Amino acid sequence: MTLNEMQITQPDISRVADEFELLDELLILPGASVLELGCGKADKTRQVAQKAASVLALEVDTLQLARNQAADVPANVRFAFGGAEAITAADASFDIVMMFKSLHHVPTGLMDDALAEIYRVLKPNGVAYFSEPVYAGDFNDILRLFHDEKAVRDAAFAAEKKAVSSGKLTLLKQTFFLQPMHFADFSQFEDRVLNVTHTDHQLTPALTEAIRSAFNRHMTPEGAVFHMPIRIDLLTKNLV
Repeated sequence: MTLNEMQITQPDISRVADEFELLDELLILPGASVLELGCGKADKTRQVAQKAASVLALEVDTLQLARNQAADVPANVRFAFGGAEAITAADASFDIVMMFKSLHHVPTGLMDDALAEIYRVLKPNGVAYFSEPVYAGDFNDILRLFHDEKAVRDAAFAAEKKAVSSGKLTLLKQTFFLQPMHFADFSQFEDRVLNVTHTDHQLTPALTEAIRSAFNRHMTPEGAVFHMPIRIDLLTKNLV
């Protein structure tokens, strides 16, 4: 794919899949040294570690990092503090660098630094894997009531395009899919989305009720199900 073919979204995304299913299609994990940036609760970290040789998972949220380090940790996983814009690793250290819905959380002014750092720590012909939520869909409509991410998601995509235009990274493939999300009730939505430790949403009682009302319109006897559109960008480090 060329730079001009890069799309921030595509119409009529129809494939429904769990993201982990796509990793086997897009990456060669067995034997790989992997860096995950912005690992959050580390659900994907543990899944990747089932196949990769080693995973270094960095997180800037100190509360979540402490929880990750206190939990049972697979032998081939190491959790540490660090941001994408200043990676504490040597040059050419990793076969794969991964960011699961976290590039847009990097401060906008540091996104170019993050891409430069990813380039630096990748081995020649190493692969950078970015998954980013698409600004569309029912779940996004609820999210933007209290945390509108359009500007930062646009900035993250622009930073990727700039990295590709530099000639150091090449776009291998883009994949679009719908990630199923299930919440038993609004309480679970609050726990998993509203009460995250990495962001202070500063919710007023009135705003909380507006979010609850919007969420409850999707409730069924089985809970609320959303299909979040997601874009995966697969880039590789060129030999320069």
